[in-house]
Amino acid sequence: MLRVLLAEPRGFCAGVVRAIGIVDEALIQSDKPVYVRHEIVHNRHVVDDLKSKGAVFVEELDEIPDGALTVFSAHGVARSVVEEARRRALPVLDATCPLVAKVHRQGQRYVQQGRRLVLIGHEDHPEVVGTVGQIDGPVYVTPDVAAVLALDLHPDIPLAYITQTTLSVDDTNKVIAVLKTRFNDVVGPETSDICYAAQNRQNAVRDLCKVVDVLIVVGASYSSNSRRLWEIGCESGVPSYLVADSTEVDPNWLKGASTVGLTAGASAPELLVQSVVDLLRTLDEVEVFQMSGVAENVEFRLPAGLKSMMADGVQ
Repeated sequence: MLRVLLAEPRGFCAGVVRAIGIVDEALIQSDKPVYVRHEIVHNRHVVDDLKSKGAVFVEELDEIPDGALTVFSAHGVARSVVEEARRRALPVLDATCPLVAKVHRQGQRYVQQGRRLVLIGHEDHPEVVGTVGQIDGPVYVTPDVAAVLALDLHPDIPLAYITQTTLSVDDTNKVIAVLKTRFNDVVGPETSDICYAAQNRQNAVRDLCKVVDVLIVVGASYSSNSRRLWEIGCESGVPSYLVADSTEVDPNWLKGASTVGLTAGASAPELLVQSVVDLLRTLDEVEVFQMSGVAENVEFRLPAGLKSMMADGVQ
């Protein structure tokens, strides 16, 4: 008998639900292709599903025909992208997660106060690229403590920090602590602003790892929040595996295990979690239990521009 413990919460967050909903609604209401700049969220299954419904994914705006309905991904975009879309008069639906947009506003406010801005995050992540491009002034991207120690800035210069929303709360706190040790005038948001969904999923995995023999995380390998869940499992000393879907599960991982923990990144749909459960049922008799955890009741509204744009005749 194999016990399967499902983390709670897991899978889609409100920002992902909103982003996918924007594309879905646009596809329903438009009889022409809907173009999405970059992957709407970091999950190939989600992207492929939207492609099958008619969405066209591109990397840059110059791949989008004049007049075509355009969606910006949940990660946000640089101001130059917004301005280029405006110059071309592209009808745009902005699926940027409201929590990411909040970080943009925080960064802009700190720069307006005359502070140098530190962005804790990974410089090649789409969210960080978009955030840097939203700020009128220099942004120092610091992924870790070493990057903070390498900053060539005077200790008395006024600093502010903002964060990539999908980071590890623990790692971010370490970076903030070093910032406050190195510099004398540092302000920034609480780490609770990282992202309620990222924090909740990380905490759930920590609880899960106390009682399981093996951890399986469902999510894309290039998804920052999914990788972080896998890393927490590894740090907890539990054999941990990150899989895109059930086809990547190796039965050998389960040898000698009586309890398997199962969770999913914020951009991974629940159907992929259930597909892993179905696979496990082919290997052994399975009992499925859900861990107690934080109940997420957050909902983000679809942009008002979606209905008005369709009413204005974008067909």
